[in-house]
Amino acid sequence: MKRTKKNIMVCVTQQKSCERLISRGAEIRDRYNGELHVIHVVKEGWKYFSKLKESDALEYLFDISKSYGADLTVIKAPDIEETLKKFAEKNDIEIIVMGESLEKSAQQNMIKRFKKKINKDIFIDVVPYEDIGEKVV
Repeated sequence: MKRTKKNIMVCVTQQKSCERLISRGAEIRDRYNGELHVIHVVKEGWKYFSKLKESDALEYLFDISKSYGADLTVIKAPDIEETLKKFAEKNDIEIIVMGESLEKSAQQNMIKRFKKKINKDIFIDVVPYEDIGEKVV
């Protein structure tokens, strides 16, 4: 049975373990014969990759994305959720892969805030913390 083409967006942060998220996105992409887009959005005025050396982190993300056949977009913007929403709309995204938020309050939880902004037809695949083993480097 041939599945309908679906485009996938993987939201990554400054964690080196983002490869697990990209890998998950690639698995989904392969099932649906879609395109894989990796995106990192950082708030204006903040460093792109906090503790990591900017050039090393960017090269790492580029290489990992390329190895999975994904394009990489890195953006600075005043509103992270709105930027992700616009990117999803522009690229006809139907599935978004994100790592689980450890924030307890809805106000601090990026995924909960983002879900309120996006088209309700977009599915968000939240990868549990233990599956990605994120550690800030």
